[in-house]
Amino acid sequence: MFPDPSRTLPRRFPLVMLLMLALATLLSGCGPGQAPPEVAGIATQVAATAGPILQGDGTAPAAGTGTAAGGALAQIRSRGVLRAGVKYDAPPFGSLNAATNEVTGFDIDIVRGLAKRLLGDPNKVQLVQVTSQNRIPQLQNGQIDLFAATATITPSRLEEIAFSDVYYRAGQSLLVRNDSDIQRYQDLSGKTVCTVTGSTPEQTIRRLVPDAKVQLFETYPECLTSLKNGRVDAITTDNVLLTGLQQQDPENLKLVGGLFTFEPYGLGIAKGNEDLVEAVNDALRDMQQDGEYAEIYQRWLDEPLPQDFDQWFLMDAQEAAQQFAQQSQGGATAAPGGTPAATGTATTGGGTGTATVTVTGEDTGTVTGTATGEVTE
Repeated sequence: MFPDPSRTLPRRFPLVMLLMLALATLLSGCGPGQAPPEVAGIATQVAATAGPILQGDGTAPAAGTGTAAGGALAQIRSRGVLRAGVKYDAPPFGSLNAATNEVTGFDIDIVRGLAKRLLGDPNKVQLVQVTSQNRIPQLQNGQIDLFAATATITPSRLEEIAFSDVYYRAGQSLLVRNDSDIQRYQDLSGKTVCTVTGSTPEQTIRRLVPDAKVQLFETYPECLTSLKNGRVDAITTDNVLLTGLQQQDPENLKLVGGLFTFEPYGLGIAKGNEDLVEAVNDALRDMQQDGEYAEIYQRWLDEPLPQDFDQWFLMDAQEAAQQFAQQSQGGATAAPGGTPAATGTATTGGGTGTATVTVTGEDTGTVTGTATGEVTE
């Protein structure tokens, strides 16, 4: 386990100041520009080992503030360790094995793939536990270099931080008990649904089902306990996370509702660190080209890359945020590339007028409405 630099700096800072004072005393006996070679050597060692200068509150400067020549990527390479925020409670993306004290998962392997390409060694990673609520503050405070933590790229988040291109595509769904009569998100009206604080599923379910009672916790295991104990009626989050929860009790839990959102995941990076964003995107592209990404996908999701992989993988972060935002403006959810969320057929006597549409897919039923424009048989 690599040491946390933020914990060692406060003890080291006074020593640095003493050394600098000593250097000033030695230099006072020399003419301008005539520092003895041994003194210059000491100065070089101090600069190399001291780490970043601390702020008044005792913390390191926030990432993206340009505290080292060459930017964030140069700082990471100088340090020799990539500090990555990951979740410890979100299988299969990241979970802590209590027996081995080892954190493993899809996101952890992605981070190690980045370290292999940025630092030459997949083990040069310091994993830092984050949650949906604190991952952005930890990034902004400079406690981590980036996070891989099931984060959807949204317009509001792009105002706070930068993101890599899309590295995973998920969709919001529901987890219920096997005896539940909930079949789709519309059935949550008047029911209690659980999700985690600060997540996009919280915002989405409040918008889609205003009269649902939303129970918030810090972690998904807390939601799972409440669901199994009957304190909540459903859990909502991204489908792959729900699958990980369902596999912990498959005899009593089931997934329902299909996918009713497009959730493009990105790696969070502090604003101003364009060099790191570019390097991470290049690393993801290399992982795709050499097959490592497909291996990680198969290992943790137990399936090959989806057919629409090329439509969303490495989608630009701005474009992904726009596609996510379009969902909140009404209309049907569609996958990247325009694949419809549901298909249907219309029957009419021809011309224009009222059409009866039978919708098939995740939501089934008959919808009657007015068709505009020309309707053909």
